Amino acid sequence: MTSHPLKCDVIIFGGGVAGLWLLALLRQQGYQTLLLEANALGAGQTRFAQGIIHGGTKYALLGKVTASSEAIAAMPGVWRDCIQGNGIIDLKKVKVLSDNQCMWSHNTLSSKVAGFFASKLMRSRTEEIQQQQRPAIFQSTLFKGKVYKLDEPVLDTASIVRALAAPHRDAIMHIKDTPWFEQNNARHFEVEDSEGKTWQIESQRCVLMAGQGNADLTAAIGSSELPVMQLRPLKMVMLRGGLPEKIYAHCLEANVNPRLTITSHEDNKGEVVWYMGGQLAEEGIERSDKEQIKIAQQELNSLMPWIDLQKTQWACLDINRAEPKMGKGKRPDTSFFNISGAVITAWPTKLALAPKLAADILDSLKETNLTSSALNSSDLEALPEFPTPDYAPLPWQEEFRWKN
Repeated sequence: MTSHPLKCDVIIFGGGVAGLWLLALLRQQGYQTLLLEANALGAGQTRFAQGIIHGGTKYALLGKVTASSEAIAAMPGVWRDCIQGNGIIDLKKVKVLSDNQCMWSHNTLSSKVAGFFASKLMRSRTEEIQQQQRPAIFQSTLFKGKVYKLDEPVLDTASIVRALAAPHRDAIMHIKDTPWFEQNNARHFEVEDSEGKTWQIESQRCVLMAGQGNADLTAAIGSSELPVMQLRPLKMVMLRGGLPEKIYAHCLEANVNPRLTITSHEDNKGEVVWYMGGQLAEEGIERSDKEQIKIAQQELNSLMPWIDLQKTQWACLDINRAEPKMGKGKRPDTSFFNISGAVITAWPTKLALAPKLAADILDSLKETNLTSSALNSSDLEALPEFPTPDYAPLPWQEEFRWKN
């Protein structure tokens, strides 16, 4: 079978938000860059994300500012600048689900203490909302806690993927499977596109940004020097039907994670969907779907007893968060990348950190004297034609998931 040659400065594996952000940034800087995706764009962790652009507040819930909170503090501002058209990447077409979120405390001491610490330590981005200004869902006479406004936006992840990918469709190839690499040489490999055409690709750098798929890619390269991945599973919960309104809120508890995090979306018929994570999702990984839904119902009945859940339909989503393996199973404090020869292995660890990760990788390329092929993106040579992947649907818009 004939192989067609293709040379690039940088090859990126993985068409989630992190990989697409890096593609846009590198092409903007004049690097001849190609992104390879074996599924649909945004089909991995991206579409299962709640779309929250964290600024670190939840990491202050134990009464101290951690490395995680410091690393992520600037991210809401970075994303907002891009959405307003004033940032490094144009995200004006991204759909903002909510400009802000709420944190609420319930009537227990631990929850009140968490609210106190969060409001004091992160006062530049939080403020208590008085009763008459609260979202309607917290104006019930049965609600006995406090509500805080959190200055962190929530974005529609599908629109992020489209905004990042649309200007660069000519540089995104839909491939069939994991490429064949020359042993320990990630600069040369062969890959088949989704239409059966074989490409012999040569690049100066290879960036593994495929989330959970990085494990297969590192195995294919065959180097023992590449970082090892760990997975942290979640069992998220969705519900729809008769919900009173959209809500973007965290229930506070004296824990690094909120007791419950709720974001709101729409199914394929425009009906409101609540998507629930937080400690509920962390602790639910050992439960069956039926057991997890029962616990989620109990949580909402306890925290929002005034809401009628009789007409709701429920479903669970089992997802894995991919990240570098840490000692004793700890979580990484920030985004991660590792350079081993021509290979850069990277995980954003959180949606919000995608811009930081891309900027860090760009800096590393410059520090290692990787020169771009052109002065700017308008000088880039036209890439040959190849098939491009579709966009992945959001999970709550896939009707088969609503089986309960």
